[in-house]
Amino acid sequence: MNIVFPIFDGVTQLDFTGPAQMFSMLPGANVYVAATSLSPIPTDCGFSIGPNITFEDCPDADILCIPGGYGTALACGNPAFMRFVELKASNAKWITSVCTGMFVLGKLGLLKGKRVTSHWAFTDLIAECGGIYEPGRFVVDGNIITGGGVTAGLDFALKVMAVVAGEETAKNAQLLLEYDPCPPFDSGNRETASKMTLDSILSMAEDSVQEMREVLR
Repeated sequence: MNIVFPIFDGVTQLDFTGPAQMFSMLPGANVYVAATSLSPIPTDCGFSIGPNITFEDCPDADILCIPGGYGTALACGNPAFMRFVELKASNAKWITSVCTGMFVLGKLGLLKGKRVTSHWAFTDLIAECGGIYEPGRFVVDGNIITGGGVTAGLDFALKVMAVVAGEETAKNAQLLLEYDPCPPFDSGNRETASKMTLDSILSMAEDSVQEMREVLR
């Protein structure tokens, strides 16, 4: 089973390393982290990650997973990246994304009429690429599976595993990786966060949201 993660400058590493850790436990899994070359790709948290295959050499995907990050808008304007995603999506069994990675799929017209989710700060833009926003850590609509922001990729990955290989496979991965979250604060979504916290994050995300809006239009 080929699992393909196309990555780009400014990618959020947890958007794909979390699901990659989970997906590596699928039966017969081959995890490919693909880019235009094998040169290290800078993430949005200060270190780089090395792809293990180039776009040119990457095989077809059973599961195609597009991560997000501050570099998503630039990735949407990168012809080589977008051609690769479009090509692999054309025959992938499952087309998936985490966080703002869904806007890459939306820019390619793959989400029209589909129920999808994304990072909460960007959900107002989903309609601009033809998608229908549905709240949730993950949303399944046919062979399109989308995940919310960053850490939601772990819940998303477990759901993908359950859909693809059955619940027991997913439950085994959850236990082995001791995924039993118990955060010290209840501020992980906009409904429970304080107004001070919410306003702070909205201010931080404002430029990225505007950049993505311009890309979609």
